[in-house]
Amino acid sequence: MFIAKVVGNVWATRKHQELKDCKLLLVKAIDPYDPGRFSGETTLALDGGLGAGPGNVVLVVDEGGSARKVLGNPKCPVRTVVCGIIDQVSSKNEVKKYA
Repeated sequence: MFIAKVVGNVWATRKHQELKDCKLLLVKAIDPYDPGRFSGETTLALDGGLGAGPGNVVLVVDEGGSARKVLGNPKCPVRTVVCGIIDQVSSKNEVKKYA
């Protein structure tokens, strides 16, 4: 799992039938205390039914079996799913609010 910022939407007019009702997002891993500081590659992820969109800070699961469990669909050809919209993170005496 990792924390990321949604940086865009993806539209696909033709998708695998198991993905037909799924929203596709572009996400990029961030430093949780400095959301303007990106790390790593931009990744394609399915929205796990949360309604996440550009600008949201999200929790991403990046492992196929777990991703399919989040979606509740063992047949879905997916690896990466947004499974939470993050309101804030805290560690020791530091708190960062996003919402």
